[in-house]
Amino acid sequence: MAEDISHILNHLGEEREKYFGSVSPPVFQSSNFCFETVEQMRQALKQENSIPFYTRGYNPTVGVLRKKVAALEGTEDALIFGSGSAAMAAGVMSAVKGGEHVICVKKPYSWTNKLLNKLLVRYGVETTMIDGTDIENFRAAIKSNTKLIILESPNSITFEMQDIRAVAALAKQHNITTLIDNSYCTPLFQRPSEMGIDMIVHSASKYYGGHSDIVAGVLCGSKKRISEIFKSEFMTLGGIISPHDAWLMILGLRTLQVRMERTNSTAAKVVEYLENHPKVEKIFFPFSKNNPQYELAKSQMSGTGGMFSAQIKADDIAAVERFCNSLKYFLMACSWGGHESLIFPTCTLYDSQNYGATELPWNHIRFYVGLEEPDTIIEDLKKALEKV
Repeated sequence: MAEDISHILNHLGEEREKYFGSVSPPVFQSSNFCFETVEQMRQALKQENSIPFYTRGYNPTVGVLRKKVAALEGTEDALIFGSGSAAMAAGVMSAVKGGEHVICVKKPYSWTNKLLNKLLVRYGVETTMIDGTDIENFRAAIKSNTKLIILESPNSITFEMQDIRAVAALAKQHNITTLIDNSYCTPLFQRPSEMGIDMIVHSASKYYGGHSDIVAGVLCGSKKRISEIFKSEFMTLGGIISPHDAWLMILGLRTLQVRMERTNSTAAKVVEYLENHPKVEKIFFPFSKNNPQYELAKSQMSGTGGMFSAQIKADDIAAVERFCNSLKYFLMACSWGGHESLIFPTCTLYDSQNYGATELPWNHIRFYVGLEEPDTIIEDLKKALEKV
């Protein structure tokens, strides 16, 4: 795919001859589109998934983005949403109805968990949460009414993985739809469509956007499946992205490859430093040789991006807070995937209304390494660890 990435990111879907040779695609900041004849309007309405009629359905700026994202994922089509949780909800709801059963890996993104175990249970959808590190747990959880398996590989805080090929093969044996959250790797480092997965979801606020300036989600799949979701969940729930945010995401995609390569290489150096530091208790990172799933990671991922977690050796929460508060180049924030390095300390959840929603210990910290120089990041960590 390497030879095609630059074409996808910089040229695919951009019909510049229609836009006065504009290098950057225009923002079609219009809610609706007009027609000269009734027949033109009639035909546009029949093809609302691909022809401008009303921006809730198809907008030309968003259309450029859809082509790029589908091509990156190696799928036939894609839909762009106003958030990753909206994309996940549409994908899940398209695959199940009342009385049916879902299998999902434990510790998914929190809003995926709430969708399954707080919202859909109201409508008679049952979910079994399993340890996804063993294929036999999937096999044991399958029921006669199982319609969907949800993967998140790796997950976004302790980075457990699933054997994607094995799960996809098992699901096909039982005619079960599969969906994966591929936000951690992006298709540059992991290709679920080539491993047999039916639907791929991203929080596009992360690497796809790349600049911490948009909230967005994507859902990728076959043309048939995406067309059905468009007519139902997408149009009905209306969780769309604005044309301007779609344009910002297109600009973010221009640098996706170089950003991913940079954050991937820097994270590896930072992890190596921390694994050898006496004040670090444990590292959670797919490509760590101490990871029991290291061989699986290497077999289905070509890179990791910039995110990992660590548990530091500290006597109390106050020591963890001193460490976090001393960092100069890591901002404290909840997301990841932008140019800036970030931390999310689990102790933030303690003594808050969300306490109890996590089983993670108070010394657990999620790190995202941005585009700063590796030596700068490592020196920052070194000085902050001296405060512990």
